[in-house]
Amino acid sequence: MTNLIVAKRYARALLELGKEDGKFEQYGREVLEFVGILNQSPELEPALANPAFAFEGRKNLLDAVLAKAGLSPMVNNFFKLLMDRGRIGAARGINEVYQQLIDEVKGITRAEVVSAAGLNDAEIQRLSATLKEVVGREVKLEVKEDPSLIGGVVARIGDLVLDGSVRTQLESLKDSLRRGEYA
Repeated sequence: MTNLIVAKRYARALLELGKEDGKFEQYGREVLEFVGILNQSPELEPALANPAFAFEGRKNLLDAVLAKAGLSPMVNNFFKLLMDRGRIGAARGINEVYQQLIDEVKGITRAEVVSAAGLNDAEIQRLSATLKEVVGREVKLEVKEDPSLIGGVVARIGDLVLDGSVRTQLESLKDSLRRGEYA
């Protein structure tokens, strides 16, 4: 819980700076790029965040990574501030929150879609258009597979859940039969 609070605080601060200078999308790409570097080198994040290592050594390592990444001065300073405040380990969470905040500023809603089988591009576009009509905003889909659904899809947009899965329909039919409700 504390990590989420920290991530929100720092992500919002960077977003406000980005909105002031009109570079909030660029900063989002750069934060994502930094997290990509952490993902490519699994030993890097512990080396940066572990207080058991000397602070100067960790700071020098961060400087080397930032120099190689070629990020803007604002984002470089942002990560240096995180290091100075002992929050560099929150970079992944900050990235996640920051990307969500960018979507909010741009009027984009995120949706998670789970399907029984993989969806092709045409199906994803149709589903995205349908969900856009439902929520009245642009929708960014995250598509996952779950064969236990048997068929159909389940879409989650914030608190709204649209369940068109065969599994749920079968469970509903089974419950109706148990209660003696016959269609």
